[in-house]
Amino acid sequence: MSTIKIALTKGRLEKFAIAIFENIGIDCTELKDKGRKLIFHSNNSDIDFVLVKATDVLTYVEHGAVDIGIVGKDTLMEYNKDFYEVVDLKVGKCKFAVASLPETNLYEGYNRKKIATKYPHVASTYFRERGIDVEIIKIEGSVELAPILHLADAIVDIVETGDTLRENGLVVKEEICDISARMIVNIASMKMKQKEIGEIIKKLTLVNA
Repeated sequence: MSTIKIALTKGRLEKFAIAIFENIGIDCTELKDKGRKLIFHSNNSDIDFVLVKATDVLTYVEHGAVDIGIVGKDTLMEYNKDFYEVVDLKVGKCKFAVASLPETNLYEGYNRKKIATKYPHVASTYFRERGIDVEIIKIEGSVELAPILHLADAIVDIVETGDTLRENGLVVKEEICDISARMIVNIASMKMKQKEIGEIIKKLTLVNA
């Protein structure tokens, strides 16, 4: 039996993923006591875990360096990669939303509105589908600053509780879609390791039913 390699997103989703895998009987002891290691073996399964940044999960899965990835739907929507999206893990739930200062009206006036975001593809697609021509400004850090400093009229970002928006005087104007953690699988791996991966998918689907 060949080893299944699984890429996990560092941070919040990592904790969710560990809990999910432990729930279906996969030992994650090494992952929880990781030190400086980069690859972690499950003591009771022929599975190796690797911890990488969210966008790198997609790259490793697409190119077959790993078989499976756990990553947020937000990352899947932003980057067009080639793999199977197989299970909604129903954790890490939040939303994509359009937010701005309360007085801002994105639909009045003739000037082209500016939208700041870490997710230019998601933002441009959303407004294009509504027939609204906007200028997208890519921001790497705290997008909430953009409307406050008049860099942009609004932002497109992930909203969980809305606390950060409120603390900075912004309000949600439109909800784009719900997002959550997803399991993705390399196309070749799905064929070559169908039995092993199918068993993991089956167990995850049952616990998420």
